Amino acid sequence: MLFTFLLTLFVLLFLGAPVGFVLLLTSFIMMTVSGGGTEEALVQSTIRGFDNFTLMAIPFFMLAGEIMNRGGLSRRIVSFSQALIGFVTGGLGFVAVVASMIFAGISGSAIADTSAIGSILLPIMEEEKYDVRKSTALIAAAGTIGPIIPPSIPMILYGVTTGESITKLFLAGAIPGILIGLGLMLAWWLVSKREGYTAHGHVSIKELGRSFIGAFWAMLLPVIILGGILGGIYTPTEAAVIAVVYALVISAVVYKSISVRDIMPMLISTVRGTAVVMFVCGTATAVAYLLTIAQAPVKLSQLLLSFTSNKYVLLLVVNLLLLAVGMVMDLTPALLILAPILVPVMSNVGVDPLFFGAIMVINLCIGLITPPVGTVLYTACGIRKVSLYAVVVELWPFLAVLVAVLLLTTFIPPLAMWLPSFVG
Repeated sequence: MLFTFLLTLFVLLFLGAPVGFVLLLTSFIMMTVSGGGTEEALVQSTIRGFDNFTLMAIPFFMLAGEIMNRGGLSRRIVSFSQALIGFVTGGLGFVAVVASMIFAGISGSAIADTSAIGSILLPIMEEEKYDVRKSTALIAAAGTIGPIIPPSIPMILYGVTTGESITKLFLAGAIPGILIGLGLMLAWWLVSKREGYTAHGHVSIKELGRSFIGAFWAMLLPVIILGGILGGIYTPTEAAVIAVVYALVISAVVYKSISVRDIMPMLISTVRGTAVVMFVCGTATAVAYLLTIAQAPVKLSQLLLSFTSNKYVLLLVVNLLLLAVGMVMDLTPALLILAPILVPVMSNVGVDPLFFGAIMVINLCIGLITPPVGTVLYTACGIRKVSLYAVVVELWPFLAVLVAVLLLTTFIPPLAMWLPSFVG
């Protein structure tokens, strides 16, 4: 069954079929070949995949990101970041990372983060004579912070799939996400020194204060989202609704940057993105159902444990597997398919599913900027129409940071587990 699944999956992906339809066809082929399951059970498991209240957080976080972007709130965040840290050597690169970290606390999406920050900063960086290939590579790498720093759409999907606390999963990504941001800034500083990028002068306290006031209401949104969730005031799904209402009020009433005619395009964009995610959720659940009745998790566990029972060796092996999968499959389907298979395997050797969720999301986020299926990489390249190959060549120092943080989190579990330990 596992061989049939892998063969069908990768053949269809190689042919360029959409992921949702690939998973749907794969489930039918698996059912036909194995003789396990029925059409009714397959349809029921598909519906069960997106019939979950918690998943309602996804379209609302997407919509909040759309409102932030169209309402100019992301531009205000960039302006404040530029006033705060733009004076150092290669300052615009630091601005990109800091702005990405702030915006990550709102959207929970790597593509939204990359397109919002990249569309603002890449033209400016090009005007300032920055190497457009290096700038694009940095923007793409910084975009991966979006699904790691809370709130995070992949963490929601993992929590729904495995039954883990979404609040704790959010917190598990906080420290690794901050470490990635700091690491990217260090790597960019080394690149800037080598390239000889100049630094702008310090801004005055008055200008810094003005930019802070301009961005204050936008930067307050992550505080509202996380503060309410951690304080037990509302659930992550309710927080997503509050984020939409808040972003809409601030954009329309305070900043007066959107009008009634802007609402429909934002809703259409959100519906399109949500439809893709929900369809993949449903079809991935059907595939996971068939793999479960074929005892694929048990067989994989027996196979891995026949080599070693050391959990750190297994974590290293699974990390290598996930890195390879991330190169050929997008984050959402990879997470939904592999989590039900790998979590029981890792639990058998004493790995906390919550901890493994953080590892899995960080790992698959690296796949977002690795070809041939690096959706964030393609998004960043498309902003300034830069050659994919030219950007990939410049990605290595930033990829090294991401892999280093992944390994640190893997072998120093408190980096992911310390903050969740404070939540009852």
